[in-house]
Amino acid sequence: MKIYRGKKAGENIIRTYDLLLKRLGIPVEEKMVSTCYGDTHVIIFGKEDGMPLVLFHGVGDDSALMWLYNAKTLSEHFRLYAVDTIGGPGKSIMGEKYNSDFDDVIWIDELLKNLGMQKVSLAGVSHGGYLVQLYTLMRPEKVDKAISLSAAVPDGIAGSPMKTMMKIFLPEALIPTKRNVIKLMKKLSGEHFEVFTENALVMEHYTWLLKGFNNMAMGFHKVRNFSKEEIDAIRDRVFYLSGLEDPFEKMGGKEALINANMNVKFFTGVGHGINHEIAEEINGVIIKIMDGTVIDLKSLKS
Repeated sequence: MKIYRGKKAGENIIRTYDLLLKRLGIPVEEKMVSTCYGDTHVIIFGKEDGMPLVLFHGVGDDSALMWLYNAKTLSEHFRLYAVDTIGGPGKSIMGEKYNSDFDDVIWIDELLKNLGMQKVSLAGVSHGGYLVQLYTLMRPEKVDKAISLSAAVPDGIAGSPMKTMMKIFLPEALIPTKRNVIKLMKKLSGEHFEVFTENALVMEHYTWLLKGFNNMAMGFHKVRNFSKEEIDAIRDRVFYLSGLEDPFEKMGGKEALINANMNVKFFTGVGHGINHEIAEEINGVIIKIMDGTVIDLKSLKS
């Protein structure tokens, strides 16, 4: 299976990926980490003696795009490891064992082990937020802080994630003209969609992702629902940050988080790209969660 639909698309995705890395404005180290499922590309940056924070992006994007507006501020506080999800766009390389037997937990186990980490904090957006919840559930002893952005607790109420994605992304994602990409960005975002639409490099990179990424390559990442007992197990472990204008929240995500009484902070006028749209505010909340200043998000003032 190929990650990119064609050579030209792949070359342009990597070209604009590298340009986005330069836009971070900080020194970064790129490292390929071996796992049984293939080589995982990780961007490493920040304080060498800082608390480790592993970052996971969502479906259909990558680390260079996902953390564009967060990397510089967070790098002043932590040692960051931004992971290109194997099977997703970016620079990770799928191996022969990346197939229907793929297990996200084993992949992350090997990733952390080969990075020399015993216990870490995790943060992820959208599908990355699901990975944070899953790993916290399955490996609680290995997780310090767990931060899930733009992701609901998977209780099954919101229905199939794939069907929800199709409802939101179609038809614009099928024909990624400039007009349709802008329309999709506005559909996904809240009041501050300009952080996407007025950044020419972001628009170019995302357009190439829509044109060239083979979404089927992410098909081996299985999203499962959590039982009531499993949700109870992570309730006091995971911090949820969500935008009220996020279409995923409107289609059941918000209801799931409220019904399960999770530790969540909802942000008014904010969409799915929460860490882009209100980057400095989210950076500040992440810093407070990491240093223990904030424990109950519901009491956090905007």
